[in-house]
Amino acid sequence: MTSAANEAPLWQPDAERIAAAAVTRFQSWAAERYGAPADGGYPALHRWSVDELDTFWRAVADWFDVRFSTPYETAVGDRTMPGAQWFPGATLNYAEHALRAGEDPLRAGAPALVHVDETHTQSLVSWSELRRQVGSLAAGLRALGVRPGDRISGYLPNIPQSVVALLATAAVGGVWTSCAPDFGARSVLDRFQQVEPVVLFTVDGYRYGGKEHDRTDTVAELRRELPTLRALVHIPLLGTPAPEGALEWSALTSADTEPVFEQVPFEHPLWVLYSSGTTGLPKAIVQSQGGILLEHFKQLGLHCDLGPDDRFFWYTSTGWMMWNFLVSGLLTGTTVVLYDGSPGYPDVSAQWRVAEQTGATLFGTSAAYVMACRKADTHPGRDLDLSRIQCVATTGSPLPPDGFRWLHDEIADNLWIASVSGGTDVCSCFAGAVPTLPVHIGELQAPCLGTDLQSWDPAGKPLIGEVGELVVTNPLPSMPIHFWNDPDGSRYRDSYFEMYPGVWRHGDWITLTDHGSVIIHGRSDSTLNRQGVRMGSADIYEAVERLPEIRESLVIGLEEPDGGYWMPLFVHLADGAALDDGLCDRIKETIRENLSPRHVPDEIIEVPGIPHTLTGKRIEVPVKRLLQGTALAKAVNPGSIDNLELLHFYEELARTRR
Repeated sequence: MTSAANEAPLWQPDAERIAAAAVTRFQSWAAERYGAPADGGYPALHRWSVDELDTFWRAVADWFDVRFSTPYETAVGDRTMPGAQWFPGATLNYAEHALRAGEDPLRAGAPALVHVDETHTQSLVSWSELRRQVGSLAAGLRALGVRPGDRISGYLPNIPQSVVALLATAAVGGVWTSCAPDFGARSVLDRFQQVEPVVLFTVDGYRYGGKEHDRTDTVAELRRELPTLRALVHIPLLGTPAPEGALEWSALTSADTEPVFEQVPFEHPLWVLYSSGTTGLPKAIVQSQGGILLEHFKQLGLHCDLGPDDRFFWYTSTGWMMWNFLVSGLLTGTTVVLYDGSPGYPDVSAQWRVAEQTGATLFGTSAAYVMACRKADTHPGRDLDLSRIQCVATTGSPLPPDGFRWLHDEIADNLWIASVSGGTDVCSCFAGAVPTLPVHIGELQAPCLGTDLQSWDPAGKPLIGEVGELVVTNPLPSMPIHFWNDPDGSRYRDSYFEMYPGVWRHGDWITLTDHGSVIIHGRSDSTLNRQGVRMGSADIYEAVERLPEIRESLVIGLEEPDGGYWMPLFVHLADGAALDDGLCDRIKETIRENLSPRHVPDEIIEVPGIPHTLTGKRIEVPVKRLLQGTALAKAVNPGSIDNLELLHFYEELARTRR
């Protein structure tokens, strides 16, 4: 990503905003109680948080009043990665904290959840009603024989029932895992069969893009292929009757029952998330009740600055970690906004209309959505009332500089823009939002608290101002406790600790700037290395996709057997555009002038579309493998791709080049 570090900040919080931020109040409080630096602002607090890791995490637990039913003696036991021990001896329950706001009589009737569908019909679930439904469902799960450690699966869209099911699972000490209903049966089974669920929550279908999509046949297949199921729970989103032998959602959630929270060890599994699985079975990533609780309190309460007066919206599905992150907004007493529908139906402004309708204060979306709005020449700040939005946060890919400028120009000139980066692997952010720091175009504001984020060269030397591997040199509580079906931990170690033993290597290229911000350049395993000059694919996309004729692009760097290096750029054109000599010349000139003459593509090739994972990320490595001659069945897991037909183009291209 291109940086504009020499320019003045795009946004600078004023003194009033800095003073009011939770992270400012936390620093003052921690200075009195835990020896944190009283001066020096966020940089000093961050340095303390990584130098005094045990003290910092004890302070976080204390500040957010974490309820330990069994006390702890130390926050960090063994710090060895992988395998660091957190709050040994402590017991607690994640769901108890997520529902805590409902204990307050003054807040019990306030909305905990706001749900909006594509028709923009809005429904509210109060804190007291959320607690009641979770209590009823948790009692129902116990009656079905669900015990701590049992896996509960959801094949569900982003609806209130999904939140209730997750929280009820956590309340009984079960292990939650979910997939969105746009996943096909094979994709779901590749995930759920690994963890052997005992209960499956499903819908009969879902609505997306103005159409109803029936899922009864898929549900029947899941039921047949998951032999460990004791119960299927039917949610009639489209109004169809329950399959024979299934339980009705309404029957399980009708009782007036206070939730009972199983007190589990800090490291007890909370949920299983999945990697993209583009080249094999998805990794089944297990994170803990206590680790997620502490990490999300820190991330949402301090970095995102959320509290009881906020409304938290992030466009996501239940198949992406951002849904789990969104639900954790409840920890801070925030009202969580759930949108179930297409991001661009009936037009590209759909998400902004949800924000207007619900009064969202933190608006979370993808960088791709921001750039699509820019290309469509929309003006949401002019056409809609978005005055309540305090922060627009983006993830999924780096937000290009033009995205920063568009948000500043079209939403509000005093807007806090938070480009954040983390991963499913930790269900959190390594770098991103800090309400007390300036925003520079094209940059993430800073590494997050407790995260010793560094950029390393291949020899393990830290770099400043140069591109290197993103590494984290100390443990985070939400790092996986293990992968499912990885008994000796070898797959876990190989995923993050093979290059630098004992240090987490995430697989991104980053630059740490001399003023403390972070620039993400893209995945390091798809880095473009020409004549020793390394460049992330995100830099290419940011430059090329400024051109109105380019809808989307994909760049691959291919090492050839004869020692050569072939770098094609694949372009999906906008309607009415043609890949003629003039457009090719402008693409090359754009890259030459904005990036590097060495990274001008060898060929520019029009394609019918760019393939993505089911969570919307461009798949570079599988396409590279196809171009190297790997068979499609070995290059990619078919169930992980949004449009498998698109890969046949690259497969055929590989044949013609041999």
